[in-house]
Amino acid sequence: MGLTEQEWQKVMDIWDKVEPDLSLHGQEVIIRMFQNHPETQERFVKFKNFKTLEEMKNSEELKKHGTTVLSALGKILKQKGSHEAELAPLAQTHANKHKIPVKYLEFISEVIIDVIAEKHSADFGADCQEAMRKALELFRNGMASKYKELGFQG
Repeated sequence: MGLTEQEWQKVMDIWDKVEPDLSLHGQEVIIRMFQNHPETQERFVKFKNFKTLEEMKNSEELKKHGTTVLSALGKILKQKGSHEAELAPLAQTHANKHKIPVKYLEFISEVIIDVIAEKHSADFGADCQEAMRKALELFRNGMASKYKELGFQG
């Protein structure tokens, strides 16, 4: 299930709008994931004790992590499906160190779509959202495949 060149172009066009402010987008993605799927917060030693939205918004570490997540995703997206080199180390740490289930990658993918849709509604219509969904699914499938190679049942 690859993307057409036109679909990749839509993904790259919206990513060009996200990338200048990765910290804001990333922070919002992580906070929203914790709010929508509280079980994900338990996987983050640095963040699992945050009880309020204010604590999350005021955390430089959380903002930094959101930036890291979206930076890594951007590198993967820019490979337009040829992301083997970027996925291998990411899958290794997410499987062996962090123990992040594939389901959580689905959760964060949903949240990424929602956050981009809110922040860039004029540029992120249904066709662009569908292209991004397909790109994120390609990423998740790649991660799941790597997890299997590593013997991680996540």
